[in-house]
Amino acid sequence: MAHDDDLVAGHLQELRRGTVVLACLARLRVPDYGYALLEALDGLGIQVDANTLYPLLRRLEKQGLLTSEWNTAESRPRKFYRTSPAGAALAATLTADWDRLTASLHRIAEGELP
Repeated sequence: MAHDDDLVAGHLQELRRGTVVLACLARLRVPDYGYALLEALDGLGIQVDANTLYPLLRRLEKQGLLTSEWNTAESRPRKFYRTSPAGAALAATLTADWDRLTASLHRIAEGELP
């Protein structure tokens, strides 16, 4: 049974991996800082570990898909991220492909054969 649980967990992790990128790019059209993003995604049913999210945010920023700026107005400085124009374009492309894949998977699940 544990083997089955591990197998399922591994496949679920693989399935979610790319969706986190899309979720971040879409959600960060409104600027936010890492912990708030983590909480927002969790509230939307997308569980992401902090040890996954923060490196992902840095990678997306390095790729030019996010921009960031520090907010030092509060007692605790926070780095706010926002989707860049390149990130918004990628999010649109990924969303279109996601929609296409979802429609195809629903047709397959309903027994449609080519």
